[in-house]
Amino acid sequence: MRAHDTIRLPFASSTPSIARTKLAGFLTINRAAPGVIDNALIVVSEMIANAVSHGVPTADGTIEISWTITDDLLEISVHDAGQGGSLKPIDFDEDSLSGRGLSIINRVADRWWVDMSQGTRVNAELALGQYR
Repeated sequence: MRAHDTIRLPFASSTPSIARTKLAGFLTINRAAPGVIDNALIVVSEMIANAVSHGVPTADGTIEISWTITDDLLEISVHDAGQGGSLKPIDFDEDSLSGRGLSIINRVADRWWVDMSQGTRVNAELALGQYR
């Protein structure tokens, strides 16, 4: 089975909410279990929030978000036009007000990585098999 969707949304603080709604619909239609949906919504929110906080919009003022289901794997990707920078999780404590995004992604996703060959693309994978 393969299902895919790519959307372009405004480079704005409201974008995570819009993307969560669209991803939830996509996963529901493709019969993902509630646990997968919950985890995927956390991951996409953190990916977009990081991009909007630290990245750069594309030439048309947007951010590209895509998700793909292949067999028992969900891949989520967020792309902005930013170049360089350091993208690795940092330790935080319960009083931290920021800096949690990549650490959360690191804990929730099964695997994640960054491609900076053309802008910044953060990718994450979540296994679907254990929830289906």
